[in-house]
Amino acid sequence: MDKIERIKELKREKNAVILAHYYVDGAIQDIADFVGDSLELARKAKSVESDIIVFCGVYFMGETAKILNPDRKVLIPYYKAGCLMADMAIAEEIEEFKRKNPDYAVVTYVNSSADVKAVSDVCCTSANAVKIVENLNAEKILFVPDKNLGSYVAEKVKDKEIKVWSGYCPVHQKLTVEEVEKKKKEYPNAVFVAHPECKKEVRDLADFVGSTSQIINFVKETKANKVIVGTEEGIIHQLKKQRPDIEFILAYSEFSCDQMKMITVDRLLNALEREQFEVKVPKDTAKRAKVAIEKMIEMS
Repeated sequence: MDKIERIKELKREKNAVILAHYYVDGAIQDIADFVGDSLELARKAKSVESDIIVFCGVYFMGETAKILNPDRKVLIPYYKAGCLMADMAIAEEIEEFKRKNPDYAVVTYVNSSADVKAVSDVCCTSANAVKIVENLNAEKILFVPDKNLGSYVAEKVKDKEIKVWSGYCPVHQKLTVEEVEKKKKEYPNAVFVAHPECKKEVRDLADFVGSTSQIINFVKETKANKVIVGTEEGIIHQLKKQRPDIEFILAYSEFSCDQMKMITVDRLLNALEREQFEVKVPKDTAKRAKVAIEKMIEMS
């Protein structure tokens, strides 16, 4: 029996569900029960009925699934798969900001630790950040931790004061104007799509800016036959499924999250066989973080 068939067998035996982010390897996306962006995965994690959730993504995603499913076993195939952007915000600093600035509401990108979510007023994803900030009953916002997504929100919501944290996604941050212009020159008829985690000067060159799910929806409808992709390479697996007639070009050759790529078929198989790397969140932290996550889901 090959590894894929063994994973399917174990899923049935153990009443397990596999959730996967668009940035993990295509083979894992194909075997997953559900593939999505952060918002879609948060919604799905809240509604699953399996005994075991195996979350194929980085650690904060597994934490979110556990917070929404405290009585279920949540596994992650590789517990060291982390997120440098999430590590750029710590709860103690945010609490200190809140003490000094009590008139600010804290809006936290889901790409953050459970501890940071626990001291936040509401979470958001790149798909719903603008909507969350627009509809939040607060005129002053601290946006944590991604300065690029925060600046994108500030561009769209001009009637609120928005301070942004200094964090960023190193993978998206590497994309430069020069790289984009080079690709545009090489592929003059291509459209350029960018994730809001990219720098402002890069976003300004884009024909479309959106979350991973929004980019997929844009590509479904585009009349272009070439698309320059300004986000992590894993999304191309889904884009090719939707539009096999389009040529997809990565905006730069190393647009890959090495943390997401730590989630492999072998590690997924081991997680199911051994039920290893269970995600744990302290009860008090989980209780407070759940408020911010569920508020996001309600407002979306």
